[in-house]
Amino acid sequence: MAVSIRFRREGRKHRAFFRMVAADSRSPRDGKFLEILGYYDPLPTPEVVSCKKDRLIYWLSKGAKPTQSVKSILSRKGIWKEIVDDINTSKKKESAVVSATQSESESL
Repeated sequence: MAVSIRFRREGRKHRAFFRMVAADSRSPRDGKFLEILGYYDPLPTPEVVSCKKDRLIYWLSKGAKPTQSVKSILSRKGIWKEIVDDINTSKKKESAVVSATQSESESL
């Protein structure tokens, strides 16, 4: 199952806001989803973006692909860079642990 991180439109006519969800890429825009990851409200003067960074990192590590609109809004607010940095540091820690366990097993 291919998972995508995308927006789901909610609200009334001309007063839309969007929930950021992890959903199967084959499901419709406002259809079934796996988890709510945050929301985006474009109407207030400083637009509001809120997200659960730990859950975004989890889904991205599992192979979920963000849509272009999600990625651009998160990067505009500076959230995308933080998430990418967190993922890269966790990968470096994992590789350090793996190399340490390999060196211990070789010395035995």
